[in-house]
Amino acid sequence: MVPRPSEVYLFSSHDLPRRSGEMREYSFDITVPERVGIDVIAVLGGEDIHVEMRLESVSEGVLVSADISAIADGECMRCLEPIELDIDRRIQELYRYEPQKAHTKAERKRAREEADDLDDDDDLMMDGDFINLETPIRDAIVLDLPINPLCTLDCAGLCAGCGVKWSLLPSDHAHELIDPRWAGLPDLGEQ
Repeated sequence: MVPRPSEVYLFSSHDLPRRSGEMREYSFDITVPERVGIDVIAVLGGEDIHVEMRLESVSEGVLVSADISAIADGECMRCLEPIELDIDRRIQELYRYEPQKAHTKAERKRAREEADDLDDDDDLMMDGDFINLETPIRDAIVLDLPINPLCTLDCAGLCAGCGVKWSLLPSDHAHELIDPRWAGLPDLGEQ
């Protein structure tokens, strides 16, 4: 059975005790099922994202601190050469316990009150013992990618006349520019 795309980002925190101050460290790879990024550059489907993660129990939930690294593939916006970009980002997110999973009566009451006060869209919630890392990892990767990736900072791009990369052309390379409205004039002189 092939996992659904979001299932590969699920991480079980079952072995992390729920007492505040407890901590566990993990190192693992996530093989992404579909591209993560933008149109011109992304971590391609089937590639790995390496995660060095630390989980810490806190009173509100589980604090996730992770260093993620991957390689994004794309093309230069000026010369269309393929490029690879190393991605190294740090994420830190608090995953809140579900209100019914709190340990004491006071914690359950406080969790219900906080859930009422907080915007549900902004909070990351645990699903039982599972933490879904998809949103923070995707956000970190997309924010690290350049909008206009370049092979080098001084890439001159392609010649508009012949489409060859400027760095491969001689310094005196030029094309005769004739305004198309006047292109027929030489033919008139022959008549």
